[in-house]
Amino acid sequence: MTTQVKICGLTRAQDVEAAILYGADYLGFIVEAKSKRRLSINEAAKLSLPAKDIIPRVAVTVNASDDMIAKIITDMQPDYIQFHGDETADHIARIATRYGVKTIKALPISTRADIIAAMSFAGFSDMLLFDAKPPKPESARGGHGLSFNWNILKGAPLPKSYLLAGGINPNNIKQAMATGAPILDVSSGVESAPGIKDSDKIRSLIQQVKL
Repeated sequence: MTTQVKICGLTRAQDVEAAILYGADYLGFIVEAKSKRRLSINEAAKLSLPAKDIIPRVAVTVNASDDMIAKIITDMQPDYIQFHGDETADHIARIATRYGVKTIKALPISTRADIIAAMSFAGFSDMLLFDAKPPKPESARGGHGLSFNWNILKGAPLPKSYLLAGGINPNNIKQAMATGAPILDVSSGVESAPGIKDSDKIRSLIQQVKL
């Protein structure tokens, strides 16, 4: 199975172009959430438009209200809604049914027990995303460039399709691939500054995956 790559936290048109050019499989846009890569719904809609019908576009949310989700669906028309907050499995399933949108549930991982607990979402979301827990007292979810111990994935119960995130970059991409994760989610690892992607890093990382 070919490993896929999601480039997340996109904030600039040229970075979207680079991700498309070099063969990213998913594009992520952080919408109205606490992050250095935060976009308004309008900004996310405009920025993601060139990828529409070319590469699946993911609207990354954190504890978004029902009204905000409705506006994201209407204005951005994403292929996936990623839930990166404290959303329940029932809530995610309800959104998916109501809008016919695919869903990703991000879960903070530190131990094997966290992976086992995360599997309770497997029947309610199209894909799970395993990310490192944010450092204390940081409240922003994701984008910290930190990894959890990927060795705990070995022998753990895992869904058929999931994303691995946290500290993945061109220097450790081969180790990330060796985990067997179907999709690698990359943000800070291909940046020159928070929210500013480096096209050379995007190219290097994706080329290593696709070779």
